[in-house]
Amino acid sequence: MPLLDPKTWQARTLSGGEYEVTEPATGEGLGALTLATADDIAAAVAAGRAAQPGWARSPHFARAAVLRRAGDLFTEYADELREWLVRESGSIPGKADFELHVAAQECYEAAALASRPLGEVLPSEEPRLSFTRRVPVGVTGVIAPFNAPLILSIRSVAPALALGNAVLLKPDPRTAVCGGLSLAAVFEEAGLPEGLLHVLPGGAEAGQALVADPGVPVISFTGSTAAGRRVGEAAGRLLKRAHLELGGNSALVVLEDADIEGAVAQASWGSFFHQGQICMTTGRHLVHASLYEEYVERLAARADALAVGDPYRERVHLGPLVDRTQLAKIHALVEASTASGARLAAGGTHRELFYRPTVLADVDDHTPAYAEEVFGPVAPVRPFRTLDEAAALAADGPYGLSLGIVTRDTALGLELADRIPTGIAHINDQTVNDEAVAPFGGVAASGTGARFGGAANLEAFTEMRWTTVRREPTGHGF
Repeated sequence: MPLLDPKTWQARTLSGGEYEVTEPATGEGLGALTLATADDIAAAVAAGRAAQPGWARSPHFARAAVLRRAGDLFTEYADELREWLVRESGSIPGKADFELHVAAQECYEAAALASRPLGEVLPSEEPRLSFTRRVPVGVTGVIAPFNAPLILSIRSVAPALALGNAVLLKPDPRTAVCGGLSLAAVFEEAGLPEGLLHVLPGGAEAGQALVADPGVPVISFTGSTAAGRRVGEAAGRLLKRAHLELGGNSALVVLEDADIEGAVAQASWGSFFHQGQICMTTGRHLVHASLYEEYVERLAARADALAVGDPYRERVHLGPLVDRTQLAKIHALVEASTASGARLAAGGTHRELFYRPTVLADVDDHTPAYAEEVFGPVAPVRPFRTLDEAAALAADGPYGLSLGIVTRDTALGLELADRIPTGIAHINDQTVNDEAVAPFGGVAASGTGARFGGAANLEAFTEMRWTTVRREPTGHGF
């Protein structure tokens, strides 16, 4: 029996309009679901608040068991869930398998959180026991995007549940099945008590209602910087915490001593993986001038050799973009870049939502596809001559998410990374990496710092409480 049956999707109980789930590669309908309204958000908050105290009081091993079982189910139902990731989000099978692997690992790591020490004993000037203790926040709101829908939902949902919270998950409606309803089905089968996980597909209005609800003290948001600013501003006015993982325009710096073939192989993955629809995508290629022309030529040849097509029915390297809005934005940036003087070395064309991997040479500060986050399979390449110039170029711009440096001198690579403010840095690797055990997040316009992985999750989804205990009451002098 399948885990997900369109006839019994949980979201059918919501009260908003009907949304047709479509396959970007073909435009074919895959089913229909119902979107959430503000009233649905309020009802889910109330249900979560009612269910959460009992869950928080449950033994840590009981919560851990649910999370471990959920991790096992992502493997058990991998074939079915892979198909949804491929067809609904346009992922190639390898990318879908990576999401499923990370989803399982996120659940296993979250299970370990349930038994982590939650505080420490403090010294006190008074004759009393003084200690800190982390307690659940209550109800956590999670807003997840379309590009890596399973990973970017589960990495907040799993630790928040493990630490004793209820969760309201608002997935992007374009990927509401693989990024939302699949989680609900997995956790239901894993034995999660009713009322603790609510999947609420919807657009901006549903997100606004979730952020504004006073019963949701913590918001975990992953998405664009523009939307994240609005979430952060709204949360700030309400004095609630917002963990923001936002956009990026990450640099790959190729130093003079680099193995150029290895650098180009990494660069191709960094810019073209999942059609460039990844926040960590390599958006700027900074290459030493002595390697620049050969690098552009090799990267363009590699781009031209990549197969683009329907990942469900063909063996391809790149699938479709998520929708026509994304296509229009990407193509407009490429055309504006060539109009401003950039040289089109590869790509720049599309058939329906299938955009060819694109290489732009001779870019500068004013090239739109270099200066802005493209969120598509576009690789702008720019030369530099000195380490100081490389550091300045890589650090320039509003973002600070990920960084890659390719060099045979790893110590030099580490020294250079220290000069470039980012939340993530990789020496001799490209910018797109993720592991359930690692903290993840950016600085500046890329977000509010590391909020996922290990101790960062403990901080993100609990409150610190100071508690003291005296043997008996005592006066304080009046």
